[in-house]
Amino acid sequence: MNMTFLALTTNGYLVIAWFTIIILAAFIEASTMDLTSIWFAAGAFAALLLSFFQVNPYVQAVVFVLVSAALLVFLRPIFKRYTKRNEVHTNADRLIGKIANCLLAISPDEHGEVKIDGKIWTAVSNETIAVGEKVDVLAIEGVKLVVKKHL
Repeated sequence: MNMTFLALTTNGYLVIAWFTIIILAAFIEASTMDLTSIWFAAGAFAALLLSFFQVNPYVQAVVFVLVSAALLVFLRPIFKRYTKRNEVHTNADRLIGKIANCLLAISPDEHGEVKIDGKIWTAVSNETIAVGEKVDVLAIEGVKLVVKKHL
């Protein structure tokens, strides 16, 4: 009778442990929406079901790892492909590599302005650029162009 109580106590802790993993994984997934943690919640649910039937704790752990890994490897790519992302393509990246005209002087300490394709952009640079000079667009950071003097 003492062994039964010990098994039930150990099993009770395992039920709590698996349930805690399910809650933590679901919380992390809700926070990140990356479709990574949800598979661990599913693996913990499979192990939780086994713990109700008092299956060996090592078997529960193996089932948790196998189910989580299988779902992560096989289902995550499928779900990622069909989930909608909030990416807005603006075609602004087509400006990178183009030449612009400096309208307002740029220094390492102050933003300036450049005109490119008929539009005026705020620009930053790590060198001083005078009004009227030509600049190369290196990158876009937010709503600012990163530029350098055109050679």
